[in-house]
Amino acid sequence: MLETRNLDKSFGAIHVTRNVALKLEKGERRVILGPNGAGKTTLFNQLVGEIQPSSGSIHLAGEDVTRLSVADRARRGLSRSYQKNTLFDGLTVWENLGLAAAIALGKGTGLMRDPLHDPEVIETVKEVAALVNLGRSLHAPVAAVSYGVRRQLEVGIALATRPKVLLMDEPTSGVGPEMSRGFHRLLKNLPRDLTVLIIEHDMDLAFDVADTITVLNYGEVVFDGLPEAARNSALLKEIYLGSWEDA
Repeated sequence: MLETRNLDKSFGAIHVTRNVALKLEKGERRVILGPNGAGKTTLFNQLVGEIQPSSGSIHLAGEDVTRLSVADRARRGLSRSYQKNTLFDGLTVWENLGLAAAIALGKGTGLMRDPLHDPEVIETVKEVAALVNLGRSLHAPVAAVSYGVRRQLEVGIALATRPKVLLMDEPTSGVGPEMSRGFHRLLKNLPRDLTVLIIEHDMDLAFDVADTITVLNYGEVVFDGLPEAARNSALLKEIYLGSWEDA
């Protein structure tokens, strides 16, 4: 469903990703681990089209999308939630979800049209809100909701575009233990045919939700395999997991 072939990105003499080759099957949940500066977010930026690779290619559902824009990749089913919130604070939770759904459904343009009252948009918002547990906050202004709700909304907006592949950049960043457990449940309840690629620092979440784990170091893939193999890897314990011993 999503594949990179020999993906390289350099800024001058600095290589940020080196020969990255990944292949995600439909419905796969893959977690990317690695220390700060390993190239994880730069990899995501290349996948969605925010920056172009120096060499290599990116394929979505069998199509080479390497030179396509962010918008064109989104139309083909690639969606992303960010580590930092990118929301419309002056609108309600419902309106944020509704605008994402309307654009994805092709109902977001045209004079004398109110896409937020379109039955298909309304149905999408209701489905997504239930999926990410936003039912109680739907009509609240985004500026008034908690940080945890904002994180849920980020994921909801991405899901409202009906993606084939969802990229999530540290979804539990900045949340407490209870909200982190909520994200565990949220991720496990996502539709099983949705392919998910997650950058994560929470080892409990990583090993709990991942079908496969990839580890980057200095832009290179140094491990790619099953969670159990990652858990038992002396290399990962020594270099990446540090003092983490008991997860």
